[in-house]
Amino acid sequence: MKNLYCHIVFFLLASGMLFSQSKLNQFLKPSDSLNTSRRNAVVISESVLASATLIGLNQLWYADYPRSSFKTLNDSGEWLQMDKMGHMFSSYQLGRIGASTLSWSGVSEKDQLIYGSTLGLGFLTAVEVLDGFSKEWGFSWTDMSANTVGTGLYVGQELLWKEQRIVIKYSFHRTKFAKQRPNKLGDGLSEEFLKDYNGQTYWLSANINSFLKTETIPNWLNFAFGYGAEGMLTGEASDPLFLNQNRRRQFYLSLDVDLTKIKTKSNVLKTIFDVFNVIKVPFPTLELNDNGRVKWYPVYF
Repeated sequence: MKNLYCHIVFFLLASGMLFSQSKLNQFLKPSDSLNTSRRNAVVISESVLASATLIGLNQLWYADYPRSSFKTLNDSGEWLQMDKMGHMFSSYQLGRIGASTLSWSGVSEKDQLIYGSTLGLGFLTAVEVLDGFSKEWGFSWTDMSANTVGTGLYVGQELLWKEQRIVIKYSFHRTKFAKQRPNKLGDGLSEEFLKDYNGQTYWLSANINSFLKTETIPNWLNFAFGYGAEGMLTGEASDPLFLNQNRRRQFYLSLDVDLTKIKTKSNVLKTIFDVFNVIKVPFPTLELNDNGRVKWYPVYF
């Protein structure tokens, strides 16, 4: 009898999980036509989230620094342009998310590009304006240029190919530099992940089959070109407090996986793959730095 009860409980739990997964799978399936309730939910959610984030930044971050009249600055030479790569990545990915959520709602492709793909550019422009009124920073035209390039890369590919053949991705590894200046480069993994430019690499990951149209190469296989930099304790190399920084640019060649190209009928898996496709998959990698040195990594993060 006890075994019977166990089998019944197991059957009920399994049935419940399958039913829940089925409902989730149906929920995540993109709408074939305009779903007004979905569209409204997306617009309201994104508006509330963006507004709350900007208000939070204004009250919790910018409040710690003196305000000033609006000003601009030229920071194009800082951090060997790694911060600009971060702006381009953020603008591209936020725009991709904005367009994807509207696609899920059944919004037309034209409106996806107009209202969805510009989400990143709009949000980051607002952040840049807040920078402009801070004495600590300033409105950066080079940041805005990087934001525009990120959005332009997404929109341009949709107009040209109706798909994203080239994706901007991110990878990170911990470095020794954060411990030398934790207040600036992060104290602990969660902070270093965002602040330590020395450990960040930004990738242009191109899907090989989208260009070559061959059956001999898996549809999910990408070729990736990466950019990183190392030896930076400050934004400027001439900082008198940190002289003799051995700063260098790094260029990478590697393979990658486009998770969105993996075939599956599960909308749950498609969503998971879409979320994690922002991360470059570790592969053997060749590095060339601006000192002319070549380095081989069996696996590079």
